[in-house]
Amino acid sequence: MTNTKQSKERKDIEIGDVWEARKRISAIVNKTPLIQSNILSEKIGRPVYLKLENVHEVGAFKIRGAANKILSLSEEEKRRGVVTYSTGNHGMAVAFVAKKLGIDAVVCISNRVPKAKVDSLKRLGAQIVIVGDSQDAAGEYCFELEREKGLTVIQPFDDPHVIAGQGTIGLELLEDLPNLTDVIVPLSGGGLLSGICLALKSNDRAIRVTGVSMEQSAVMYESLNVGKPVELEESETLADSLLGGIGLDNQYTFKMVQQYMDDVVLIPEEEIAYSMAYMIDKHRIVMEGAAATGIAAVLGNKIPHQEGDVAVIISGNNVDISTLLQLIQKYTLEKKG
Repeated sequence: MTNTKQSKERKDIEIGDVWEARKRISAIVNKTPLIQSNILSEKIGRPVYLKLENVHEVGAFKIRGAANKILSLSEEEKRRGVVTYSTGNHGMAVAFVAKKLGIDAVVCISNRVPKAKVDSLKRLGAQIVIVGDSQDAAGEYCFELEREKGLTVIQPFDDPHVIAGQGTIGLELLEDLPNLTDVIVPLSGGGLLSGICLALKSNDRAIRVTGVSMEQSAVMYESLNVGKPVELEESETLADSLLGGIGLDNQYTFKMVQQYMDDVVLIPEEEIAYSMAYMIDKHRIVMEGAAATGIAAVLGNKIPHQEGDVAVIISGNNVDISTLLQLIQKYTLEKKG
């Protein structure tokens, strides 16, 4: 997938952009809670904190980047409208912000997007276009609409404003956790991890950032292994928000993840499923599979053994009720057994 318009405008992203994003989005995005998990802390012998990005009105961190990008548009760009492609959460964020600002929005999604997310998109009033069976297919159509109708593409991750918006999470972590040494971040296209890394490591290079992804179709992981962006066929996974390519002409996130990320952990499906049910049982917190990858990394002792506080980014809660019920039923039966 190519985006020649963005490549011509490429600029380095700096910590000042993250601070500017924080000011820009303050009227739309609230600071999210940070809570300590005593049960997880006891399991690993270190304080573990949960950054609850699942409490945003759209149920995911994506509102930060979407708000920063859309609010930065010119009045003419806002008048023409916006278009995006998404595995669901970014589309909901774009639709929410666009509706709040009175801007027309088109969201291109694949037929893999769960019903809960499709229903949310409909409620938010976006025009939904379902294209193919992958995020890449939806992305190609998105750029067609940009060329044909003059809509502005709101990239899901590989965009300076989006990355800076997600980076505001890092600023909040630094304010709330002076003894922070480890952050666990769901990893897909890399916008979330890149932004958080920029914020954290501009303040303290010693803070370790671990990316977590599902074993199935982990595109960023495979791209890092070969040293360049690659494409993979999408597979069924509970962590559907982490599906999708990173773009063969990736301008920002691939290099930033290469530069900043300290480690990456892949999580099997059964551990994602267990972690989703576990957090409902122990914390009464609903999280989607992508968010549960971080919990699985903690439960599986897959993070470094050292001193200091650990923060886990709970990235979203958009999961079908039917899926949750199945996971809880299985978890309950296993506990009894």
